[in-house]
Amino acid sequence: MTNNNRPQSKLCRLLQTLTYFEVFPALNWIENIFTKNRPQENQTQPKGGNLMGIILVAGATGGVGKRVVNKLLNQGYQVRCLVRNIDKARTILGNEVDLVVGDITKPETLNDLVMSNIQGVVCCTAVRVQPVEGDTPDRAKYNQGVKFYQPEIVGDTPENVEYQGVKNLVEAARRYLPNSDEKVVFDFTKTSPELKAQLKNIWGALDDVVMGGVSSSNFSILEKTALFAGNVSTANSGGFASVRTKNFSPAINLSGFTGVRLRVKGDGQRYKIFLRTESTWDGIGYSYSFDTVANTWIDVNIPFVNLTPVFRAKTVKDCPQIDTSKICSLQLMLSKFEYDGALNPQFTPGGFGLEIETIKAYGGEGLSKFVLVSSAGVTRPGRPGINLDEEPPAVRLNDQLGGILTWKLRGEESLRNSGISYTIIRPCALTEEPGNKELIVEQGDNIRGKISRNDVAEICVQSLQQPKAKNITFEVKEGENNVNYVNWEKLFSPLMKGQ
Repeated sequence: MTNNNRPQSKLCRLLQTLTYFEVFPALNWIENIFTKNRPQENQTQPKGGNLMGIILVAGATGGVGKRVVNKLLNQGYQVRCLVRNIDKARTILGNEVDLVVGDITKPETLNDLVMSNIQGVVCCTAVRVQPVEGDTPDRAKYNQGVKFYQPEIVGDTPENVEYQGVKNLVEAARRYLPNSDEKVVFDFTKTSPELKAQLKNIWGALDDVVMGGVSSSNFSILEKTALFAGNVSTANSGGFASVRTKNFSPAINLSGFTGVRLRVKGDGQRYKIFLRTESTWDGIGYSYSFDTVANTWIDVNIPFVNLTPVFRAKTVKDCPQIDTSKICSLQLMLSKFEYDGALNPQFTPGGFGLEIETIKAYGGEGLSKFVLVSSAGVTRPGRPGINLDEEPPAVRLNDQLGGILTWKLRGEESLRNSGISYTIIRPCALTEEPGNKELIVEQGDNIRGKISRNDVAEICVQSLQQPKAKNITFEVKEGENNVNYVNWEKLFSPLMKGQ
């Protein structure tokens, strides 16, 4: 009976593999017809953001902040929002985010519950500025460029929010943010039940059954690690077992880094890792073989320059180096073979197990860990030669508004002097327009103009991902033309560090 069922079992496993990775969409369509009454797991592509790192957003219910939150979620980040009123924040931000109560003006609230496990901070906090009573019936925000309404500060002072509050958040972040210039791709040591469910739908088995073999493997999320385990057999000309992620959308950008680092505990065998830059099922993979030490945790550094381009275990001649800006998927494998028919000298058929704590990018330029939304014009109050008649209202009314720009500048300085890698964004007048305009960036605090809150939010997210955005301060406004694509590396590259 067992022998009669084996071909059928292999066929079922093959179909399950092809369906899981959506190799042939028609198979998924057929499966959905027959399983439409069963509860379905989420089969969407995993997002290409920092899947395991928590990004703390302060000012998350504001015009820029709520857009930052949505964009981070859409890219697969875990988002934690610092709010003063959870019920109110929930109506604005929805149920997908982690809300924690705190106030940047009260440093005692920036505790372990708020700050633990964060990988980055986006600060969009600002004092409330609105038209003075009587200028508009509902005291709504004035419509920039249409009519000017005399503004006033409502609530806490600029000194408390723009300077002391930002300084409090910077000091708290300095104690909790990772010190290294690493980028977490997967961190299995800090998985919540929700993340375990998410990861279950990212990694899937890809064994030699696709070539007629009988090996089998699985990927399990344990308490503090992940486990790639199974049984590898050389029967039927087989001899490999592997697990692979679904394609990330968008792809993970690891440009500016030297390589990837694995924290693993193996069984003494030699394993492989593959990084893929194509979303195709059977394309070129960039591979690296690494030895493990039985029952011992080790760090495996894999420089990108040492990756070998392969197609079905055969090296590909004259293949360009890996494009680290678009990592589409990852794969771990135990195989009888090395490359081009050579045998793996550290291979034993049978049961195997490889535990993984983390997969990170290391080296290179690193990334910003604290993004601060400030304002254009912060250096202009009192600057010699300034013609106030040509300046925006915030500059002309700086003193009447409690020194709002002066205190924003002090907040910037607290971040620049902290030792945290940062990006400071100084947008011109913020609008509610859709955005998607060409972006004009400068340094020196001289430009005037306007920019959509939506575009500022996108700049915040990109600043966490682009090495060229690290340790820069810049002003930004929108141009006249609509754009469908922004070359972010090109946008940030000319900007001077530390400015």
